[in-house]
This record gives sequence, C-alpha cells and structure tokens, in this order.
Amino acid sequence: MGTVRTTLHLTHDIQNADRYVRVPFDVPSGTDSLEVRISYDTEAAVIDLGCEGAAGWRGWSGGARTTYVIRTDDATPGYLPGRPEEGEWNVILGVHRLSAGGADVMVEILLPAESTIDHGPVVAPVAGVPRGSSRNLPASAGLRWFAGDFHAHTLHSDGRESISGLAALGVSAGLDFLAVTDHNTTSHHAHLPGIGEQHAITLLPGQEVTTHRGHANAFGDIGWIDFRRPAQEWVDEVERRGGVLSVNHPISGDCSWLHPLSRLPRAIELWHSTWYRELIATSPLAFHERWGKDAVLLGGADFHMQSQGIGPGTPTTWVAAEDASPEAILAGVAAGRTAIMGGVTVRDGLSAPDLFTAPVLLRVDDELLAVDADGLILVDGAGERRSVHGDLASFAADRAAGPYYLLHPDRSIAALCA
Repeated sequence: MGTVRTTLHLTHDIQNADRYVRVPFDVPSGTDSLEVRISYDTEAAVIDLGCEGAAGWRGWSGGARTTYVIRTDDATPGYLPGRPEEGEWNVILGVHRLSAGGADVMVEILLPAESTIDHGPVVAPVAGVPRGSSRNLPASAGLRWFAGDFHAHTLHSDGRESISGLAALGVSAGLDFLAVTDHNTTSHHAHLPGIGEQHAITLLPGQEVTTHRGHANAFGDIGWIDFRRPAQEWVDEVERRGGVLSVNHPISGDCSWLHPLSRLPRAIELWHSTWYRELIATSPLAFHERWGKDAVLLGGADFHMQSQGIGPGTPTTWVAAEDASPEAILAGVAAGRTAIMGGVTVRDGLSAPDLFTAPVLLRVDDELLAVDADGLILVDGAGERRSVHGDLASFAADRAAGPYYLLHPDRSIAALCA
C-alpha cells in the first residue's frame, strides 16, 4: 500500500512496436480502491489512458483524462467499479502522438485512492416535447418509424455531458432513441436503463471501438470489444454475441477507415455529421459503392459537446420497429429497416432535426416512399433520376440498385435509404 511512481521515455520506436504500452503494478489482497495519475508535456505528446485488471479490462478514457479512480462501489466515468482483485494490473498508455524527441511520462499508482469521483450534473427531465414517432410516417403492418441517432458521447469518454445531460438533449431534439457510444469502454451501459426511464428516451448501449486506423460502433449489451485486436475479430465477435457493428465516418479526416476486412460488418455510418460541411459532396456515396450494396445505412451526429454546434439527431436515423425498446430498435437495424434524414435547424447555436417537416425517403415493403419531398429529385445508385411530385410519392425500387437519395435542386442531399 502507498504510492508507486514510474517514469517512462516514450519514443517512436516504442510506438512503432506497440501503440498500447503496459505499465504493470501489483494489487495486494484486501485492496478496496486504487488511483492512477499520469503527467507529461502535452506539447510533446498526446497519451491515451486505460486500465487492465488482473481479471480483465477495467476501462478507458483516451486523451480526455490523466487520472482515474476505481473503488469497490464506484469508479471514474469510463471505468468499471468493483473491488480491485489481487494480482498484476496494467496501466495502459495509448501512444497517440509524439514529437520527434519523444516524451517522458510519469505514472503514479496510489493504493488506496485519495481522490473523489465526479459523474457530472444530474439534469432534470425535459417535458412536453413531441417525439419523432408521433409524425406517424407510413410503415409496414405492425411497425412504426422511430427517430434517433446512432453516435453520441458522454463523460464516460471524451464527451462533456453527463448521461442525463445527453438524454435531456436527445429529448429536446424530439428523438425517440439515442445510442451512447463512448470510446473503448462499456462503463456507461449499467447507467442507461435507469436514466433512459427517467427521461423517457431509449438509450441504446454502444461502444465506439476506436483506433488510429478507424472507428466502429458495436451496438447492444454485448460486453466489451477489445480494440487492440484485429478489426476482423470485432466483426466476428460482435456478430457472435448478437450485436450489430457499424463502421463509423469512413472518410472523415484522420479517422477514416483503413482496417482490412475479409468479411464486412452489417452496417455503415454512411451519413456522419461531417457531411453537412458540403452537402453536395459524393464521397460517402463513392465509399458505399466500393463497400457493399447490402449494407444497413445509419447516421450519426457524433455528439461530444454543445460548443461544437452539432446536436443529437444531426442527421436523424429513422428505424421501423415494433416498439422503442433497445431490443426492437436493434432488431429493426439488423433487418435493414432504416432511413436517414438530413433536415436541420439551428436553435441557440445547436443544430436540431426538423423531425416533422423535413423530407424523408422510406422503404416500405417493396416500395420507396418520398414524404414531404415535392419538387425534389430521387436518384438511385446508378445515377438514374426521377422527379418527386406531391407530399407522398411512391416509386418501385430494387434494393440492389441503391442507395437511393433525395436531392434539392441545388444538388444538396436531403435524405437517403437503402
């Protein structure tokens, strides 16, 4: 018991050999808490932080934190609570960026922990906001279209909102569901059902499996997916556990998808919020053309903080499901019953979806339905174009000829579906 300090000099040779450096330490029997702190020159490096216990993974905070606490009954957001088991533990240092000369990192392990734990503010539920499902979009028998977002972050990784704060923003946007996809951790999963019930919004459990060669969302209460393993293992393991894996923002700057795969995941985040920078861009469609016609299409705001101006539901993903439970929403995704809507309005500096007025393109049974899209242009994957007339127009559309999308006359995209 006490404090152990270790200083490492991280170099590019170390980063080249393994980006995830282990710093081992022993936890004796009877330990009820521990604390880890790191310090380094942030001008010389960006170091991600995580923890692996003697019995398995305990959490990740990436570059968002330089300290964490694990107690028997609580833990820093991003980490799993529980009595620290006896044995060898490892502080995990993710070497994200280094200057030419490398960087010194001091690691301190405190047994027991000294610091308190902050879960962020508890935000009061928002009342009186109609949800997207009340638009009553046309759907197949026994199904209803629910509005949501498949990509959002909280204090459990690099977001700035507590889970209740994020839930309140989702309700304010009129969403029926919101996936919480914190980076490389599942510490938020245990909190989602209770907070979702308090705010009357479905909070889907997710994990953004995050590496320097691409990100993917693993949806479902399926346990932690090891981001340090090859991406093909993510695909296979998520499927084996009954979840859904989606490749995220595949053409987004230094987060673009570079992992080789021999078998593709079920879904792809085709419309990421970065598409709003240039809504006439065709690069996401070009990626889809090389990916696979049978991909389930999802959209994600990738919400982190209100100051970025991108709110939940930007874009909105509609899912045709039996109800708004997590199981039903994910069953709708697995069956390919999704559509993505782009219409937004900026309110008080934060974008929010126009859930009840924006054009939507839906696949219902064997038809495509363009809703509130009069004057727009329907385009298929081969570039064939058809004009939309009226507030509800139907089209014969072979799924193999997708994706299908609606364009405004200025060529900006309004909505899409498979």
